Amino acid sequence: MPNSPHSSQHTLAGTISQSGVGLHSGETSQVRILPAAVGEGRYFVRVDLPTQPRIPACVGAVSQTVLSTQLEAGAASVRTVEHLLAALAGSGVDNARIEIDAAEVPLLDGSARIWAEAIAKVGRSSVPAPTLVPQLLEPVWVREGDTFVAALPAPETRFTYGIDFETAAIGNQWHSWTYNTSTFAAEIAPARTFGLATQIEFLRSQGLIKGGSLENAIVCTPQSWLNPPLRFANEPARHKILDLVGDLCLLGTFPNAHFLAYKASHKLHVQLAQLLEQKMKS
Repeated sequence: MPNSPHSSQHTLAGTISQSGVGLHSGETSQVRILPAAVGEGRYFVRVDLPTQPRIPACVGAVSQTVLSTQLEAGAASVRTVEHLLAALAGSGVDNARIEIDAAEVPLLDGSARIWAEAIAKVGRSSVPAPTLVPQLLEPVWVREGDTFVAALPAPETRFTYGIDFETAAIGNQWHSWTYNTSTFAAEIAPARTFGLATQIEFLRSQGLIKGGSLENAIVCTPQSWLNPPLRFANEPARHKILDLVGDLCLLGTFPNAHFLAYKASHKLHVQLAQLLEQKMKS
């Protein structure tokens, strides 16, 4: 996979602090995001553990993808990283040290809006440093049944996502967004995680969504939304783009490609990232 140069890298111009409840664990965690040096990338540090292990936000660190993306290094892990990582990548932050004192990133309001607003408030600093942007030459895709996620050769990075639910309030939705750090905060970051009311008890019986509530997710019954209004008419489809951005940014740099997904999942997102990483190394 050939590369084209990008002239600078960015980190934060200050420190961000935020705390909240994790979606699946239900536990409160404190996060501090600090500037990092050129080339360090985005990475987590478990400051609550004795050796304060570093967990890189990279494809090779993914350990599981059940209703969220989890990263692992040795015995240390951090879960539900996708919204925070999407906020950093969508805001153009290449290098960041993310200190966390628990095993799950707080869900906050279920979107990346609070993270994106905090990044905009502290600002970014740039350092002249060459970054190679991979150029995709042929389509790459993964599928499972009628669900798929693909990367298609394109002159710029674009994300398109489709979902299809029998629930009338959601139905068939699509959204497409060209990667742009100046529009991410308004068009993608505010889209909240969503769920079906009929699945809540089952998921909790599986030890999941212990921290989920109507304050951090939009929840749909077979007829309507329990907690309207929506932030966008197609908020669920936009949220899936948020998840896809958060998962694919584990590549470090997005290839110039059109990423097209339909009814996909964190599992398929990561599988595509793994295939792309192989091509980027070849």
